[in-house]
Amino acid sequence: MKVVITGGAGFLGQRLARKILEQGSLTDSEGRESAVTSLTLVDVVAANDFGDARVQSVVGDIADTALISEVIGADVDSVFHLAAIVSGQAEADFDLGMRINLDATRALLDACRAHGRRPKFIFTSSVAVFGGKLPDVVQDTTALDPRSSYGVQKAIGELLVNEYSRRGFIDGRVLRLPTISVRPGKPNKAASSFASGIIREPLNGQEAVCPVPPETRLWLLSPRAATVALLKGHALPAQSLQDGRTINLPGLSVSVADMIAALKRVAGEDALRHLRWERDATVERIVGGWPAAWDTRRARALGLEGDEDFDSIVRAYVEDDLPGGLA
Repeated sequence: MKVVITGGAGFLGQRLARKILEQGSLTDSEGRESAVTSLTLVDVVAANDFGDARVQSVVGDIADTALISEVIGADVDSVFHLAAIVSGQAEADFDLGMRINLDATRALLDACRAHGRRPKFIFTSSVAVFGGKLPDVVQDTTALDPRSSYGVQKAIGELLVNEYSRRGFIDGRVLRLPTISVRPGKPNKAASSFASGIIREPLNGQEAVCPVPPETRLWLLSPRAATVALLKGHALPAQSLQDGRTINLPGLSVSVADMIAALKRVAGEDALRHLRWERDATVERIVGGWPAAWDTRRARALGLEGDEDFDSIVRAYVEDDLPGGLA
């Protein structure tokens, strides 16, 4: 079985690749458990190959049709499309966001269609597809109303995956990810970057700036739970998706104040001295338009789960990504 992960050098792509290699097999579009013989990781920088002969790292621009033709061959069984320009950067650079978040998605789908193999295609979407006046809990039937370029690009991607699946070109699944926290590494240009930074930086003894008020609520999922959800979403049989290919993944609805309280419980009062507040109107506008809670009954009925609480998310970061653990 041949698998492709776009964004394969990113923190989520690397976690997913490691889990696939450990697992050793995936369910193909015919419902058969098949050994993974090839795993291609595509990104703008080289991905870790884990010292595994099954892994190939391909460096290049995911919107380059020549690159897509190279990695999406007639023998590809599954594509995990994680590559994206993040929300803040897509807002600042419209053309780049459209090229990577929209044009590349369409080109990948067309490459899958061209071979007639109907591969599984897992597309990661976002809370940013919603906006405007929202109910307290977003339902499966809530209309898409993105208020950012990133949200628009993701919403169009969702529709394309559903349409290509309806036409029988792919076996698609759209998994709407909550904001992922706590992301390892350095801050990025996502509007939601602070949702990781206000935990990650204090735990590493570094200053963090929170650009939104304490009462701001977010819909969150840990990297651990997100990785599991991607694999479970891939394994779902196509017949279980007859009511729609788009699934709102379970998450936690927590306020920034709740997050800080969890940080204190896990790491102690001293961690809070690295945190300061400096409001940013642009970040407030973007993040404030996202839903803070989703109806996830359908996802849970399909066997998809979120995290127990935010304390467990903080502890997971300490265990998985904090060298040496807590001081």
